[in-house]
Amino acid sequence: MKWLDIEQNTEEWRIARLGKITASRFGTIIADHGGIFGKTAEKYALQLALERLNNRLSLNQVTTFHMKRGHQQEPVAIELYQAQTFEEVKNGGFFDCGYYGDSPDGLVGIDGTIEVKSVIDSVHMANYRRGSYDPSYHWQMVGHIDCSSRDWCDFVSYCADFPVGSQILIYRMHRHDIEKDIKALRERREKFNEKIEKITQEIMMI
Repeated sequence: MKWLDIEQNTEEWRIARLGKITASRFGTIIADHGGIFGKTAEKYALQLALERLNNRLSLNQVTTFHMKRGHQQEPVAIELYQAQTFEEVKNGGFFDCGYYGDSPDGLVGIDGTIEVKSVIDSVHMANYRRGSYDPSYHWQMVGHIDCSSRDWCDFVSYCADFPVGSQILIYRMHRHDIEKDIKALRERREKFNEKIEKITQEIMMI
């Protein structure tokens, strides 16, 4: 594993991720783990196979309104997190682990990472009601801990529409609670990379 001190969403960052299975998509490849890969995973495998063959990013990348809003509001959420935890958040960079990698939204001390989500009011309320993180980001957080070799990940739910004092919710995931998930992720990730390599060979025979 090699850590690159680069900013997210820059050209250097995009090149570093080229053809790699990234933590934001770990949930896609782990779905139905133990069974065959679903249609979404198959599409992702094809995308990565083509990126590796062409040595360039897919031209069909989609950026949604919510993704843009999240990038814009992330610094505010991090400021609130720092004020509440009295911890300094440093650049998450990119953890290059060979055929896969990870870009946490920030590094905290020597043991922690953070995953920041700028969400709409109903999602933020749901996070408060469950007193935990949004389960759809479970595997991304597991990936942060696994790829970085750190001990915990703080999920930060942020909504600007909530009153001051309740705009962020923080939930910490610890390594010792997810050891089985880390093992399952590693096994599934290896199988998924084998699928990418198989598709790559198939394309080369066309």
